[in-house]
Amino acid sequence: MDKAAHIVRHMMENDAFSQWLGIEVVANSAGSAVLKMTVREEMTNGFGIAHGGITYSLADSALAFASNGGGRQSLSIETSIHHIAKVETGETITATASLISETNKTGIYQIDITNSSGQRVAWFKGTVYRTSKEWNL
Repeated sequence: MDKAAHIVRHMMENDAFSQWLGIEVVANSAGSAVLKMTVREEMTNGFGIAHGGITYSLADSALAFASNGGGRQSLSIETSIHHIAKVETGETITATASLISETNKTGIYQIDITNSSGQRVAWFKGTVYRTSKEWNL
């Protein structure tokens, strides 16, 4: 198992919220991650569609796994999301995180969230602080 996969597996094993969401790690490497999950009824809002926090949370987990996969412990310092299309109960959504820019101290990531038809339902941008602490697992 490569370093990024080992780190993400450790993170996921200790991430009760991502586990509750039902997130599955499809792929990951240093600077990227692909996660998917299925929206359950208890994740919907008063309109009967997925609460915005669900796509946000999936994207936030993708940001964490992508930014930490390189080996340095990283924490989000700024995030934003644009909701583009509704997500309904039973839909499987996928978050694809990609590194856009990285310095010694920060990293900027784009996370696209798509439905099972490949339609973009949300777009997330995240900035992380890259600590000097390495993952030693």
